[in-house]
Amino acid sequence: MILNTLQETTSRIALSICFAGFFAAGAIGEDNTTVRVFIFAGQSNMVGSDSRVDDIKRFPPFAGLEHAQQDVRFSYSIGRANKTNSDGWEDLQAVNNVVGPELSFARRVTRNISAPIAIIKCAAGGTHLGGDWNPDTPEGFKMYPLALDLIKSSLAELDRQKIAYRIEGFMWHQGENDMFNEQYMADYGKNLANFLARWRHDLGTPELKFYIGELCTKTIWGMDLRPRMYAISRGQKAVTSTDLLAEYIPTSHVGVEIGGGVGLHYHYGTLGQLEHGVNYADAYLRTIGRSETKTPRVLKSWPYQKGSTVKLFVLAGHRNMEGERAFVQQLETLRPELLSDNENVAFKYSIGGGYKNSNGWEPLGPAGYYDTFGPELSFAHVLKDKLDDNIAVAKFTHSGSQMNDWSPEGSVARSRHLYPEFIAFVRDSIKEMQEEGHKVKLAGIFYHVGENEMSMPSYRKAAATWLQSTVSKSRLDLELPALKWYVSQQPPTDHERVNSIDVTSQLEGIAAMDGNLIHIKAFDLPEQQKQLVLDTAGVLGLGELSAERYLQSIDE
Repeated sequence: MILNTLQETTSRIALSICFAGFFAAGAIGEDNTTVRVFIFAGQSNMVGSDSRVDDIKRFPPFAGLEHAQQDVRFSYSIGRANKTNSDGWEDLQAVNNVVGPELSFARRVTRNISAPIAIIKCAAGGTHLGGDWNPDTPEGFKMYPLALDLIKSSLAELDRQKIAYRIEGFMWHQGENDMFNEQYMADYGKNLANFLARWRHDLGTPELKFYIGELCTKTIWGMDLRPRMYAISRGQKAVTSTDLLAEYIPTSHVGVEIGGGVGLHYHYGTLGQLEHGVNYADAYLRTIGRSETKTPRVLKSWPYQKGSTVKLFVLAGHRNMEGERAFVQQLETLRPELLSDNENVAFKYSIGGGYKNSNGWEPLGPAGYYDTFGPELSFAHVLKDKLDDNIAVAKFTHSGSQMNDWSPEGSVARSRHLYPEFIAFVRDSIKEMQEEGHKVKLAGIFYHVGENEMSMPSYRKAAATWLQSTVSKSRLDLELPALKWYVSQQPPTDHERVNSIDVTSQLEGIAAMDGNLIHIKAFDLPEQQKQLVLDTAGVLGLGELSAERYLQSIDE
């Protein structure tokens, strides 16, 4: 009887996925009764390792996700040897006090569609696509047959309850462990293509859409194992570039857990998992043409008189220049005057390595993804209060980058090389202002040095050299030999592993030899809860300090 039920379930899935294809194309209109089933699978960063439900309250955009979502069905098997399994379908909520991406995914999706959704999750840390998840010869924890049984039994229960459903998407985040096995790493693209094909076959869903999550380059493995991470990403992209029903989902820009000791970590942690889920949700909503609509941020009128001079300030850097943990909701109590768009300052940006770009020049205001903002708000506020000049701000950041990605040489991970894009961004910003009829003065590049570099010995040792190379080449490429760079640095990590490398003195040394490089010691920012990463107050303080140092330099 069980076999017959599973066979009937497979047939039902095949029919339902055909409807899903028509629905995505708008061919059958709205269907608000059929349950849309999503599968979540992978290893530790799909499990939600090193996250904590109690931490959700620290991140205002995600408040409330600590509670069960009673309108979302949830079936799961999580873990390796000691698995935690649901008792059939349950209400969606955190399992074992761990925050997975399914929590924020479900809330985002249910706020944008009327149909009910259900989530089936099978994930275990430290598992391989080449072994555990191998559909042909599963080894180790044999995750593929486990996941297949979980999915089929969960759907069979919906059948028993006479609940109509269709499989809507498969979210996959895995790959870190395959990079430790030479053969698995080399074959990742081939294995992933086979993995997707087998799921479609075994579930009878030939048009099943897959969402393949990028491995997070902001973690420690994104630094010391970057050639191996790059190899996995190439395998993933090889599949998503040829399979029209597979999409590569960037995740390098999301938050990561801050660890003990030097602070570097392997996992997204609470904030990253919540953002991770939003990434998947947004990708799915785009697939069905139901993306969240947001009010366009456009300048009501061009803020500068024709023919006038505009001072252009370029902000650049990593997670704290991006504003990873600076939330708009906290401005309401700290600096409410910065919540409103400033129509007198034109603002252009590319953040998260191009994950979000402005629509040309916008009014200066909170514009980060996940309700975040960067130092540009307090920075421009100080300048406008002290200067009569026209000012514009252009911001280029990638919180998942390291300083060698910004250097002209880059690294073996060529897809992470930011220098060419950064220089093009600055050039384009100047050109666009000139085309508006302005003389443009590039007032300076305000760069906040890499936070991770302060914690990994080999990177801390090379940080000043990478910076000096970037500064020198930028002046050549922009044809501005006296271009000023304002380089801010937060307190370097205080730990026995790295204290022998005096990175502050090294940065001071290159500034002493370069009259147009101003070193800003951001050592007196508001007290921070975590090392490496600045909170809302810290990001505001960084902007103010950078502006004040600029004002001081023009008076010297």
